[in-house]
This record gives sequence, C-alpha cells and structure tokens, in this order.
Amino acid sequence: MGKNLPACPVETTLMLISDRWKVLIIRDLMEGTKRFGELKKSVGNISQKVLTANLRSMEDSGLLTRKIYAEVPPRVEYTLTETGASLKPVLDAMSSWGTEYKKKNSQQV
Repeated sequence: MGKNLPACPVETTLMLISDRWKVLIIRDLMEGTKRFGELKKSVGNISQKVLTANLRSMEDSGLLTRKIYAEVPPRVEYTLTETGASLKPVLDAMSSWGTEYKKKNSQQV
C-alpha cells in the first residue's frame, strides 16, 4: 500500500474498508482462515471476479494474507493479518449500531 494516505484517520479507515464486500470478507475471516470457495459462499451474492479483486486489494493493503498450496487443483487460503484482525472493534461497533437501528425502525412500522 502506498504511503499517500489521507490526513483524516476516518478517511483512511473508509479507504481501506469502504467497499461493502470488504467488510463482509473481514467479518467472515474473523472466524479464521478460509478458502476462496468458502468465502464466496459465506459472503453472498458476489461474482468470482469481484471477490478476487477485493481479496487482492485487501492483500495489497496488508489486511489479509494469501497462502497458495502446490496441489492440483491449487488450494488457496486467506487469513487476516494482525492489522486486519485489529478491525474487530470497528466491525463489532457496526454490528451493535446496525442491531439498534433495526430495532428502532422495526418499532416504527
């Protein structure tokens, strides 16, 4: 990842995880190492191309690592780095906020 990061720390965080898919990938990797196919299933309605692009971007940013096994067919596993795992409080806060928002809005209907 380049050193041209925004001055605002919130903007830096958003730059790294602003894509909807990245947050869901991080959420699923919080449980542990996953293979590409497992991520594709758990993340939901995402194309292989988009998942690959997001995983590469996250690897370039230092949020996850990719391990390739010399097998046929090749096996690739993705694991959060320490930096990626450090986003847990951010995702926990998003989950809590989303839960409260859903509660408030379901009562207004």
